[in-house]
Amino acid sequence: MADDVLLRRAVDADARAAADVWLRSYAAALPTVRCAHDAADVQDWFARVLVPQYETWVAVTQDTVVGLLVLNGQELKQLYLDPDWRGRGLGDRLMDLAKRQHPDGLSLWTFQVNRPARRFYERHGFTEAERTDGERNDECEPDVRYVWRPQTS
Repeated sequence: MADDVLLRRAVDADARAAADVWLRSYAAALPTVRCAHDAADVQDWFARVLVPQYETWVAVTQDTVVGLLVLNGQELKQLYLDPDWRGRGLGDRLMDLAKRQHPDGLSLWTFQVNRPARRFYERHGFTEAERTDGERNDECEPDVRYVWRPQTS
């Protein structure tokens, strides 16, 4: 269960495993979207950029990375789960962590075709703010920007 999973800041040694989760998740969730980078490029990106330069968190069980969250200020850059871990509450835990880290609000981009991710974000209070034709992303895939602002009393 997701309760047995430790959420912690990523260290350099986690980069390869986190990249592998990203690659598996991307392939499973977005089979119709061309991945703009090969596995070696993704692994390099995690090792050189995401883990050392961003607020990167990993979800770990039995020394295995099964999920990841990457924040850059108030932008949620990445939230990916190993496909076997979808539907177990781990995504909810990572989203709760993101909101605790940035209680003033978050924004993110996802592909328009990624309906499960869009439902997930909407369930967590994100609202659609913008759509593009994908000209600004590496995949050239139409995307949608979501924002979350905390409820004010």
